[in-house]
Amino acid sequence: MPTMRRSYNNTHKRRKTKESKEVGILQWFHIGEYDRVEQTLKDLKKLGIKHLRTGISWADFYTKEGPEWYDWLLPKLSEQVEILPCFLYTPPSIGIEHKTSSPPKGPKRYADFMDVFIGKYGEHFDWVELWNEPNNRSEYDYTLDSNWDIFSEMIICAAHWSKQLGKKVALGGMSPIDTNWLDFMARRNVLENIDAVGIHGFPGSFDSHFRPWDDQIEAVKKVLKDHNLEPEIWITEAGFSTWQYDEKQQLQEFVKATSSTADRVYWYSLYDLCPTRPTVDGFHLDEREYYFGLKNAKGKPKLLYRMLELFDIYSLREIDWWENNEPKGRQSTAHDGKYVLITGGAGFVGTNLANHLLNQGHKVIIYDNLSRPGVEKNLEWLLSEHNNKNIRVELADIRNYFTLKRAVDKSQMVYHLAAQVAVTTSLEDPTYDFDVNIKGTFNLLEAIRNSKQQPPVVFTSTNKVYGSLPDISFESSDFRYFPADANIKKYGINETQPLNFHSPYGSSKGAAEQYVLDYARSFDLKAVVFRMSCIYGPHQFGTEDQGWVAHFLINAIKDKPIQIFGDGKQVRDILFVEDLVRAFQLAWDNVENISGEAFNIGGGASNSISLLELINLIEIKKGDQKIDLEFGDFRTGDQVYYVSDSRKYKKAVGWSPSVSIDKGIEKLYNWLQKEYKPHLEIKQLSNGVLHD
Repeated sequence: MPTMRRSYNNTHKRRKTKESKEVGILQWFHIGEYDRVEQTLKDLKKLGIKHLRTGISWADFYTKEGPEWYDWLLPKLSEQVEILPCFLYTPPSIGIEHKTSSPPKGPKRYADFMDVFIGKYGEHFDWVELWNEPNNRSEYDYTLDSNWDIFSEMIICAAHWSKQLGKKVALGGMSPIDTNWLDFMARRNVLENIDAVGIHGFPGSFDSHFRPWDDQIEAVKKVLKDHNLEPEIWITEAGFSTWQYDEKQQLQEFVKATSSTADRVYWYSLYDLCPTRPTVDGFHLDEREYYFGLKNAKGKPKLLYRMLELFDIYSLREIDWWENNEPKGRQSTAHDGKYVLITGGAGFVGTNLANHLLNQGHKVIIYDNLSRPGVEKNLEWLLSEHNNKNIRVELADIRNYFTLKRAVDKSQMVYHLAAQVAVTTSLEDPTYDFDVNIKGTFNLLEAIRNSKQQPPVVFTSTNKVYGSLPDISFESSDFRYFPADANIKKYGINETQPLNFHSPYGSSKGAAEQYVLDYARSFDLKAVVFRMSCIYGPHQFGTEDQGWVAHFLINAIKDKPIQIFGDGKQVRDILFVEDLVRAFQLAWDNVENISGEAFNIGGGASNSISLLELINLIEIKKGDQKIDLEFGDFRTGDQVYYVSDSRKYKKAVGWSPSVSIDKGIEKLYNWLQKEYKPHLEIKQLSNGVLHD
């Protein structure tokens, strides 16, 4: 695996570049999508992108709502970005056939429309694009204009008039790229007033035999040179559909397109299509159409969006996390069955586990889609700490079965950590939670079952499979809840506690773990389930939804208030990540004897703490400085008390926690201080009290 060519700390900040290529985003809007326009501008600003290609519908302009919409849209967009308006869609009432892809009955009417529109809104743009994908029948039905007579006259007139009005003109991008069509247009003098020729390409999505961008650009240049023409050549539309969850290839194709010799590139698109709307080819007749966005339809960023947040476009070319890291000349089977596969390997737990295994001399596959903010730092840290020959990085989603299967085929052991991990997220988007936690786990089990070596797997489940513990009575003091049953108070919750899935997250993790246990029974796979309580430690970028110990400490370091859901007396046993890593290692060492079993894994009663008690400890760490608290309602499925009884696992493999709360919090606090405030002198904790 090659190293990053530039350190994360240097590339994290956007930098100015001498390169002149202009890169933009394509985003179409429907009339009335005011909120979508506002969000688009926010996203473009966040990504540092100044160019936007968008559609101007000739048909919509003459509807009742059209003028008001464009009166708002053009000034709004031009405040922040340089617009490339693409003029298309014939009003059906003047089409040869009653549809927007029809040639108009009068070719000059298109130029008349351009005259009106530029006259009214021309101050907001410098370029115009004439039609979209004219050689694509879905966009322009050339069967109604078999010799391209109407189209040629339409573009010649519109281009001439646009130039008279002071605009530069781009010819709508060819899709597919067709130099014979371009030559035909040149011979008909269509290109006479054209300042830029557009091309479109969707390698890996629609164009299965796509030639490299620069080869295609050279072919276009040759046609233009033959006609003594020198317009710029733009990629007016390029994109990759993630309908099979291959976000890495979307990033790769973006890098290829923006690295081409094209003078300008527009990437399609910012958002996935709305799943309730039809495309130009019909309603969900082709699923690929719906997944070209940098964000999904619900606004969740994909890998490319997240990387553009962190790195400028040109720095992306210098990072090779996503490259094929199989050394040249090596057979694909060279290390089959030799790696340890960690799904979610760039996450907090995965990073600590990978570090341990690499120190033991194992080869590791880090399988992660980098969906959690901050984990790219963990990935870089691992690559900088260890011999890269022992690390293989697969930026991929566990919902992509075939990529996952290839990783399993190379592995002797699997730790399945990848998951949707927040109850709140599962309530907001239960479909995503189901797909990742159940379908993703099922994909892994099938990949293992269908592999030659069938590697053992340890699956990380959650204490949420026990639900809100409705059959246990609890009492409370000023600072914590505790069970009325003396035995549970002394030892915690054991594995005989009835399963009671609560919340989509609890249901998906519970269903997934039952699949794991049944595959061990039905197919004789070697599989172990860890029902884990709260894990904490270095490399954890906690949020209020997951990783609350780190989240509390981060907010305290930043002097920010802490949000508590409920009264703060909820109790959890917390387990330092080094102890969990030992538990993982012992599971591998003893997998033959413990396969098919589920174990409660946590810090136990001696490492239990309430939210309020943790706040108090943090205040001590800050020199008795009070922390601002904000309280909210209890969340769905929340347990007022959960402490793991891990005696079953101790009896099976001899494991028990060794890192106390004081020592573990000290280690995490010191690590977070360096991460979030590296300029500060690190304070040390001794016996629960800070001193300089």
